[in-house]
Amino acid sequence: MERSVPIRSVSRSIAVLQAINRGEWLTVMEISKAVDLPYPTTFRIIQTLMHEGLVACEASCKRYRVTALVQSLALGYTDHGNLISLARPRMVELTQKHAWPISLTTHVGRSMIVRDSTHTLSSLTFCNYAPGYSLPLLECASGHAFLAHIGAEERLSLLTGLEAYDRRTPMLDMFKSERLVQNVRENGYATWERNPHTQFPGKTSSIAVPVFDKGAVVATLTLVFFATALPMAEAVRRYADDLKAAARELSLQLAAPASVNQPATEALAVA
Repeated sequence: MERSVPIRSVSRSIAVLQAINRGEWLTVMEISKAVDLPYPTTFRIIQTLMHEGLVACEASCKRYRVTALVQSLALGYTDHGNLISLARPRMVELTQKHAWPISLTTHVGRSMIVRDSTHTLSSLTFCNYAPGYSLPLLECASGHAFLAHIGAEERLSLLTGLEAYDRRTPMLDMFKSERLVQNVRENGYATWERNPHTQFPGKTSSIAVPVFDKGAVVATLTLVFFATALPMAEAVRRYADDLKAAARELSLQLAAPASVNQPATEALAVA
């Protein structure tokens, strides 16, 4: 069967909508830079999204935001069981211990999507990355942790799709050759110094570890710290083992029978 080719205009429109969703009242120029598209192309896409009711414009300052209608895009989505409720206590515990915020991310298409985070529980953060914030798969620690732990066939399929959409990048070649895969698997974590795709590019770095459900990677836990606070090697020494331990415990709990993870009140009700 011939591999399908992505429709570039649809991919660009999704990227623009995601960029607007991440920001607060962005200008066309800010959106254009965020998605690396020409200004006229970005403007036409925004006008189309406005026509469909997904984006609104503040006329006085020519800034754009998403509308409540974007929630309709998630009506058919079903969550991965109780992943968030099980992960939350461990995320809070890690933030209380190390002060840095923790994010739980899952893979969707070409991105890793924040499902939950403890940014609001920490003063050591530049902003709150709410659920729905997206990061490019090849350009974040969580994406590398995910890619390194999926099957070779699935990874190649994802990389082929990324290559069809974007120009070839060194990271894509490194994953295709499995040089990065082996390194991440041996370490048990992935890192990214000076994250480029945040509201304050280059200000933070990250360490990410995989979370499994019955042997399949379903999410990542990511610790985010100020890039100037300490070098990556020191951050790994301080935090990687605790991150991996939390991910192992969460993976075991996800693999346990549903009755084991039920709150006591629910278990009694079932009984």
